[in-house]
Amino acid sequence: MAKRRLRELVIRREWCKGCGICVALCPKQVLELDGEDKSVPARPEDCICCRMCELRCPDLAITVLTDEEEGDGA
Repeated sequence: MAKRRLRELVIRREWCKGCGICVALCPKQVLELDGEDKSVPARPEDCICCRMCELRCPDLAITVLTDEEEGDGA
């Protein structure tokens, strides 16, 4: 099975409430909270596409798109 590579880390800022769960659970510290307490991909090049952020976001604000998938990211 081919290793997944990140195509895009989509964060819907209007849905994000800034709880920080995604930041705490990311094993590679890809995400941070910005000055408005919204999640941002600070180091997307370090993403291993584990999808912990996407799976645990209570607001469904995060989508991890890989090079294996189709999607518009919206």
